Amino acid sequence: MSKPNVIFILIDDMGWMDLSCQGSEYYQTPNIDRIANEGLTFTDAYAACPVCSPTRASLLSGKYPARLGLTQYIGHDGHQLEGGERGKLLSAPYIPFLSTSEKSIGAAFKENGYQTWHVGKWHLGPEENWPLNHGFDLNIGGCHMGHPSGRGHFFTPWDIPTLENKEGDDYLTDRLGDEAVALIKEKGDQPFYMNMCFYSVHTPIQAKPEKVAKYEARAKELGIADIDPFVVGDYHPTEHQKNKRLNRRVIQNNPVYAAMIEHLDENVGKILDALDEKGIADNTIVIFTSDNGGLSTAESSPTCNAPLAEGKGWMYEGGTREPTLMRWPNQIQAGITSDAIVTSPDYYPTLLEACGLPLKPEQHVDGKSFLPVLKGEEYDRGSVFWHYPHYGNQGGTPGSSIRKGDWKLIEFFEGAVELYNLKNDLSEKRNLAAEMPDIADEMLAELKDWQKEANALIPNPNPEWTPWMDKYLNPLD
Repeated sequence: MSKPNVIFILIDDMGWMDLSCQGSEYYQTPNIDRIANEGLTFTDAYAACPVCSPTRASLLSGKYPARLGLTQYIGHDGHQLEGGERGKLLSAPYIPFLSTSEKSIGAAFKENGYQTWHVGKWHLGPEENWPLNHGFDLNIGGCHMGHPSGRGHFFTPWDIPTLENKEGDDYLTDRLGDEAVALIKEKGDQPFYMNMCFYSVHTPIQAKPEKVAKYEARAKELGIADIDPFVVGDYHPTEHQKNKRLNRRVIQNNPVYAAMIEHLDENVGKILDALDEKGIADNTIVIFTSDNGGLSTAESSPTCNAPLAEGKGWMYEGGTREPTLMRWPNQIQAGITSDAIVTSPDYYPTLLEACGLPLKPEQHVDGKSFLPVLKGEEYDRGSVFWHYPHYGNQGGTPGSSIRKGDWKLIEFFEGAVELYNLKNDLSEKRNLAAEMPDIADEMLAELKDWQKEANALIPNPNPEWTPWMDKYLNPLD
């Protein structure tokens, strides 16, 4: 048999509970559920960062974002680089592109005889850092943008320089799905690696009216249409957004977001069907995951990640734990679940090893192959690390964290250390740092050692900081 094809489906901002196979009772995702039913579901899989660009860079490079120096999402106006996200601390500087000195996973597959295709969102810097300069033969839709621009955004006309509007276009997710299907049908004899990166379900939250109507009716049927989904929280911790209150969604009942997820599901289904029609499904590895957690505390807060705490932009589980599915017929047993801990840089060595290609240990230095998990063998990832020395748009504060077995420790750079046992406390409600100082001290020491080894930058105090509540705002009502 020829070497396996690979389709890496990366969703934007999808939360851990945003699939029906993950437990959502409102959203409907039968096609994505098919990947789970025919393959492996990871319960403890993570993105390397609670925001998008760093995770995308980590997936492509096999390195943690801290080691790359790319720790924040890449903006268009330099706002973050100029210190716009200031609170009690000054956000650490970061590199706003993925350097072409990194040998991407696309380049590694290409030099081993694979066709390499990128479809969809890229968001890793200016044109000289786009997919064609990172080992991809083809780039459809990848550019500097973090979300679709233009008058229509997800609807035509969009303004994506690498994806011209054409006759018959309507909805961006459909167009990207069609492009992927066409590539599969025309693949030829060479194996392929496809980076399938949908712009969904990032803001703006938009879907076709008929789909929205379907989920408005479904919400009424489930008795959730009239439930107030929001709990108003504290004021935002940054000067930039000091007059805003955090708006936490505590239930999934947004019909537009639900419709947007169904659009996504339909297009994943088209890709799976194309593999079947081409007769190559049995020799194709399909991975499905997300770049960070669901958006639940700001910017319309379209979804809820409960039982996980918080969401995109936060150091808690809701910010980084991802719905992750993997199908490889005749190699991965169908319908199984694994609690193995995996994270973004691990996919690089795993996929090379699974395809029988030489590893690049000098490149994917932070990745560990989880191929044993796919074979049903024993596997211990060891410690996993995160570093986000920035204020998130969504209310999160700068921090660094480590997970080791069931334990997770977060060092918030404003001054707090929190320790959780995720086996007993998935929602991170009970901070055990004071009760179990030995575990907290040991994990904090390991985290500090890793920060030093990875050259992780720590944010400095803001000399001009005055608590926003005292300086700018009226007391809470």
